[in-house]
Amino acid sequence: MFKINGEKLEIERFPDETQRLNIAVDTPHVTIEWLFEKDEEMTLFFVVKHLREKYAVKTIHLYMPYIPHARMDRVNSQRQVFTLKYFCDFINSLCFAKVIVRDAHSHVSLALLNNVASEPIDAIIKHLTDVLLDAKRDIVFYPDEGSSKRYAKLISFPYIFGIKTRDWSTGQILTLDMHGEVPKPPFHVLIVDDISSYGGTFLHSAKKLKELGADKIYLYITHCENAILKGELIHSGLIAKIYTTQSIFTQNHPLIEVIGGTICE
Repeated sequence: MFKINGEKLEIERFPDETQRLNIAVDTPHVTIEWLFEKDEEMTLFFVVKHLREKYAVKTIHLYMPYIPHARMDRVNSQRQVFTLKYFCDFINSLCFAKVIVRDAHSHVSLALLNNVASEPIDAIIKHLTDVLLDAKRDIVFYPDEGSSKRYAKLISFPYIFGIKTRDWSTGQILTLDMHGEVPKPPFHVLIVDDISSYGGTFLHSAKKLKELGADKIYLYITHCENAILKGELIHSGLIAKIYTTQSIFTQNHPLIEVIGGTICE
């Protein structure tokens, strides 16, 4: 979905599925908001070219909370296509004055984007710990050491983290070890991470936390893919509530709450 200065862009289509767009602005400064749903790079290209050629827009900011292709942040062979690099090359070619992102999956994304700024999420996580947890008995859980280093410095709250062992041929998690001081049962937990597809990592985490005496388990994911509705986690009964931001989740589910606004509201 796209918004231009807060107004949703309606995308019509010809019978061959090519796009028909109508755009008008009355200001030399424009903010484009892109909430990623699928491969929509050409729409962005059309919008930017139109604004510059027909309205002589001088300054364009891109608000792109989720960075597409961020998972492909490295390649291991000549055959693999470095899609993140080429995507960032495309964004850079549009010469945005600023590109605003939220909780980038990899520092590589931030290094590849020009004029990039990260939208802070510490206030969101702190709010959740304030309303859901008690620092005297409860904990935050980070699924791996990387996420613990990433988020623990944002908020001051007792935490433990996991270390996963995977079968890299299948991607399946074989074991999950917990590191840190586990509180006396029963306790509540907020799991914190940046992105989820089917939720397998969080399913394994919740099972392990339940074994250790966790009562209510909550999950915060900055970017929650719609694919989570097809995974086992959503039906497991292990998670009391899932919180995510408005970035890529476009469905409705009673277990999932979208929190936080956008800069265009």
